[in-house]
Amino acid sequence: MKRYSFLWVTGFLFLVSLVGHWVFGWYAYASEQREHLQSPELNGYLIEMMRDTLENWQSEFLQLIWQVAALAFLYYAGSPASRGDDERIEAKLDALLRKVDPETAATLIKDLDRRYPGR
Repeated sequence: MKRYSFLWVTGFLFLVSLVGHWVFGWYAYASEQREHLQSPELNGYLIEMMRDTLENWQSEFLQLIWQVAALAFLYYAGSPASRGDDERIEAKLDALLRKVDPETAATLIKDLDRRYPGR
């Protein structure tokens, strides 16, 4: 449970906000129906709330997808945080190791590469 605490808290907040959305949506729907001198019907309420919920989620997911896609593009398009800087720094460190200790640098670099694959 502790390992996935962020998931549990996020799920709890999601459920609380969803239940709150539907409860207050009922009060708004019932009030609107009374203004039109009609009695609130469950079928009409469900259709309206599902439409409102999906409309809200659609706008949120589109915004999130845009942010993720833009970040992914800009991250790999040469920003300071892109992978190219890591490779540049690693090459500089390899050069420094070769300069400081030429006899054991190759062995040390191979050992580090083996210990940290994919970096």
